[in-house]
Amino acid sequence: MSAVVSRADLLALRERWRADGLKVVFTNGCFDLLHPGHIRLLESARSLGDRLVVAINSDASVRGLKGPTRPILPEQERAAVLTALEAVDAVTVFDEETPCPLLEKLLPDVLVKGSDWSHWIAGREIVEEAGGQVLPIPVEPGYSTTDVVRNILETHAAAAR
Repeated sequence: MSAVVSRADLLALRERWRADGLKVVFTNGCFDLLHPGHIRLLESARSLGDRLVVAINSDASVRGLKGPTRPILPEQERAAVLTALEAVDAVTVFDEETPCPLLEKLLPDVLVKGSDWSHWIAGREIVEEAGGQVLPIPVEPGYSTTDVVRNILETHAAAAR
């Protein structure tokens, strides 16, 4: 089982993993209402290395990106759910607009994002300049948190009629 870690603790873990010759994969996102598309993305990401670090947007960051009705689950709960996944080795929360300040210090071997973000992967230059790879991972069609929320609301509205 993985753990939710502070930035300082994550950087210490990274140094230990580097000393052990382990390949570190990094991904980030809101991960609000975990769904099968998220699980498959995380499993694919993990298959690219020895350790998977997931950085989640803080509640304030999610509100800035998705609007005032999000996140649905607070950051502590989103992080706790992710730590329960076998594919995930460490979870951390970031409050910045992008994970770039974290990536500058962590310097993962591989940075991955869902292919729906392949037009712009925050931190690409940082990772590539350090000799790492940046890879878009195909997303599973039909899965997005926005769609899940919409379906729940439509189902509730239909049942109320």
